[in-house]
Amino acid sequence: MKKRTDVPLQYTWDTSSLYSSQQAWEDDLQEICKQVGRIVDSKGKITTSAPNLLEALQLMDQIGIKLEWAASYARMNFDVDMGSAASKQNYERIDNLYSKIGPELAFYEPELLKLEPAVFEQFVSEQPALKTYAFMFEKLFKEKEHVLSTNEEEILSRMGSLSSTFKKIFDDITVLDLEFPEIDDGQGKKITANETNYRIILNSYDRDLRERYFKAFLGAYGSHINSLTSSATGNLKYRVFTAKTRKYATSRQMSLDQNHIPVAVYDTLIRTVRENAHLLQRYIAFRQQTLQYKDIHFYDLFVPLVKDVEKTFTFEEARDIVLDALSILGPDYQKVLQTAFSQRWIDVYPNKGKTPGAYASGIFNLHPYSLLNFTGTMDDIFTIAHELGHVMHSYYSNRTQPYVDSDYVIFTAEVASTVNEYLLYRYFLNRSTSKDDKAYLLSMHLDSIRSTLYRQTFFADFEQQMHDMVEQDTPVTPDFLCDSYRKLYELYHGPDFSIDDELTYEWARIPHFYNSFYVYQYATGLSAAITLAKGILAEGGQKTSAALSAYLNFLTRGGSDYPINLLKGAGVDLSTSAPIIAALQDFSDTLELLMQTL
Repeated sequence: MKKRTDVPLQYTWDTSSLYSSQQAWEDDLQEICKQVGRIVDSKGKITTSAPNLLEALQLMDQIGIKLEWAASYARMNFDVDMGSAASKQNYERIDNLYSKIGPELAFYEPELLKLEPAVFEQFVSEQPALKTYAFMFEKLFKEKEHVLSTNEEEILSRMGSLSSTFKKIFDDITVLDLEFPEIDDGQGKKITANETNYRIILNSYDRDLRERYFKAFLGAYGSHINSLTSSATGNLKYRVFTAKTRKYATSRQMSLDQNHIPVAVYDTLIRTVRENAHLLQRYIAFRQQTLQYKDIHFYDLFVPLVKDVEKTFTFEEARDIVLDALSILGPDYQKVLQTAFSQRWIDVYPNKGKTPGAYASGIFNLHPYSLLNFTGTMDDIFTIAHELGHVMHSYYSNRTQPYVDSDYVIFTAEVASTVNEYLLYRYFLNRSTSKDDKAYLLSMHLDSIRSTLYRQTFFADFEQQMHDMVEQDTPVTPDFLCDSYRKLYELYHGPDFSIDDELTYEWARIPHFYNSFYVYQYATGLSAAITLAKGILAEGGQKTSAALSAYLNFLTRGGSDYPINLLKGAGVDLSTSAPIIAALQDFSDTLELLMQTL
């Protein structure tokens, strides 16, 4: 693997657009501290007059923007060269800065809440510039009963590090302490049954290897199941304690209320997917039949149903494919994408010391960036399309909305990325020239829905059960969690699905459970995206396309309204089961087409 210094410049992102030098970054850190000091000095006076309120709000915006720039610069430079001592030091300094200013600003929100809605309206009439913050205050007033006194907020802010401690224990166990066993790969070589090799082996056509790997891999988690249960339980108890302290009925309500998502949305998702588990079970049965197995296990769900169709691409080929596939989204969208490729918004290739995976990062008053680890596979092309969805969402939001309303929440964050993926899938499918190519794409799409809609809803279902246990004072034991997990597999995957004992340990390896009630949004996001993308395709990219116009408008809205309303404006109502059913119907239709193709 190449060193960072050996990667051609045009394939690296240009962080000099953020800061031209280390000293410029240092200067901003000092300025942030000064601005925070000015806010602290205004304590007790912020809500006493309209000018004071406007000054404080605008200053907080400036702090937020500078923090975004400074943190992005530190993170981006660290992520592409984690072995750099200077980059690591900068990254740690930003982390320390956040830890420092958090408690200092703990008074700020409680002080804003001293305002009454009528007083805020009066202030707006005196200072019309305060209209910019009207939606922020609308949300804040709704949360009023859950915001505590200044002293209590400061205590909870300091306790915030406790929450991250449980995730750190999980990381210490799974990354540092857990010893993953080695197994024979069937060709005389040893392979470690760990996370790194997980997808590689589960995609193998050697079933004996997959079984041995799977059992060794999850068995390693099983060997630490008591410690992992304790860390998970500690996290659950912290969340439940915080929810009760903030006067929420449940920890779920607290988590969903942060984005103003009705609890009914969560319940509707789980109920609808449970009611349609037979579609997943039909797909599993088809897999079993196609692979000609007497039984089917979890480790049989990833192996490709079609062999030898994987192709490799250069980055330039991948770029041109993505641009062509997304041209249906219009000339302006296309122009910005071309700029992203040509102006070094993207860090392309893996290098020694670069963080794995991919992400996009929006930066206010600049442009977004995206990190990739491109190796030339078809999956990598889908990753490019996915991350550029985030890039475009941030680009349009940041240029249309004021800073306070520019950031979209997680509930809507995966929509634009998944719309891009769906458009790319249909682009490939329409141009497939062989039965195997078509079957490969259909199978890939089915697995995407299985792993996102079904699997993430499965996780959300289990997560709800875990929180219920703590809230109902039910003892949380390894046996209880593993048995609950087994029962959900029986429910979702059906009576003919073989459940190995090791599979019941799987919950213990899922890091998302430490970010409470997060995973369901992958399922709702996918459902919304399929509905939106199919609407755009149905209208064929016409200039007068109502579906495209509504979608592009959604991208410009950022966080300027409640996420449910933003999606309604785009044409998707997630307060109903309709988008979930539409995604499940797409799954069913794709399965029918695959069965006809193979």
